[in-house]
Amino acid sequence: MSGRDPDEDHRNATPLELLYDLTFVVAFGQDADQFAHLLGQGHLAGGLIGFGFATFAICWAWTNFSWFASAYDTDDWAFRLATMVQMVGVLILALSLPQVFQSLDTGGPVSNAVAVAGYVVMRVAMVFLWLRAAKHDPSRRRACLDYAVTIGIAQVGWVALIPAHLTLGAFFAWGSLFLLIEVGGPLLAERRKGGTPWHAQHIAERYALLTIIALGEGVIGTVASLGAVVGAQGWTFDAALVALAGTGLTFGMWWMYFLVPTGELLQAHRERGLPWGYAHILLFASVVATGAGLQVAAYYLAGQAHIGAASTVLAVALPVAAFVITLFASYTYLVHAWDSFALTLLAGTAAVLTAAFAMAALSVPMAICLVMLMLAPVVTVVGYETIGHRHMALTLERALAG
Repeated sequence: MSGRDPDEDHRNATPLELLYDLTFVVAFGQDADQFAHLLGQGHLAGGLIGFGFATFAICWAWTNFSWFASAYDTDDWAFRLATMVQMVGVLILALSLPQVFQSLDTGGPVSNAVAVAGYVVMRVAMVFLWLRAAKHDPSRRRACLDYAVTIGIAQVGWVALIPAHLTLGAFFAWGSLFLLIEVGGPLLAERRKGGTPWHAQHIAERYALLTIIALGEGVIGTVASLGAVVGAQGWTFDAALVALAGTGLTFGMWWMYFLVPTGELLQAHRERGLPWGYAHILLFASVVATGAGLQVAAYYLAGQAHIGAASTVLAVALPVAAFVITLFASYTYLVHAWDSFALTLLAGTAAVLTAAFAMAALSVPMAICLVMLMLAPVVTVVGYETIGHRHMALTLERALAG
């Protein structure tokens, strides 16, 4: 485990990585379901806090494994078994989420024992892998040990929270401290003598694949909304509009994400990789939250939601807005340049989302409001395909040359 060549040709995601990612389908699904349930009941605070902590735990565990695998994947028996252990941890975490969300909703002590156990299982396996890399790669031993030590310290802290039965405020305070330790590890390690030998194209592909998995929640939300309409009205015109809206919104977000040749930019500017990767935690969260919002729309259409039409539209519109802003910000950071045309696209997207909210407030049918929301990513897609691609080509040329 001496480190892979960061300039290796034809480096792609491995079958083991793809198998590992399947566990995150379950984790994101549980996360979105619990978030949608609390939003539909009008319990915003508990839903947001639970969603924030759960999404960070899911994304952060995936992030650390993926960067490690990009640098040190040996695909031998030890690496494979350590990966399997992490998959078990992901499933334990996923199955614990209903209990966590419920405790946050009721306001009592946070029921986090099983969730922490699942998270620690994932992270202890990573400590083993980083220590193994430190042993086999003397030139990067300090960086690998930085990863192992910070992960280990954070896990001791998380385990200490289990018997404490903390209130929400205390859990949030201590949890924030351990989160800082978690995210600080890579910042420290990757600045040690060039960091680890991760592969730019491989990392870009890995993030793209998890984005697609997260977008699967949009498909699930669409099916839920469509099922609510069909169950109440049969196969009507409204059902067709809901199917179009949910599928179109998910497809448009996918199209937006894959407009930028991220791998080339990361290869040219490796120093920008870590902040770009951190920003993806918010991007993944916004994609999963969009799927949850579509499930809230299903509750509304089925007459099971305790919130109004305008709030239901916001449950979809706000995550879409977060996705668009995060995507534009990530692109701007990677190229280190500001394209004025981007401001036009952002303004158009904001206008579409505002129009959808206004329509809901004016009692326009929910199916039509969802179709309006579908047009939010269409603004960027059409803008790029007509004019924006020329702006991007010039910006990319300068960024890659620089």
